[in-house]
Amino acid sequence: MAQIIKTNGEIIDVEPKNGKDFKLEELQAIVDGYIEVVWMPNGKIMVVNEDGKSRELETNIEATRIYYNVFGYTDIIAGDVLICDVNQVE
Repeated sequence: MAQIIKTNGEIIDVEPKNGKDFKLEELQAIVDGYIEVVWMPNGKIMVVNEDGKSRELETNIEATRIYYNVFGYTDIIAGDVLICDVNQVE
């Protein structure tokens, strides 16, 4: 099950529109812009807005927490994100 993590902390379970995999247009709509894929070591990916920080989108506290737990980097995630299995993205 894929999840959208919104900047307000809301987590929404989602499925691709076609029931199989998310298409580029869907991903761009979720993150409100160009996408960047963060490969996570557990077979999942985090799809983020590539320009989130430069556009000064709101910091996504929950997505940033997940990022820190996986990578330990001192960076932030800005904007809404999608976390899904690698095979759910075309």
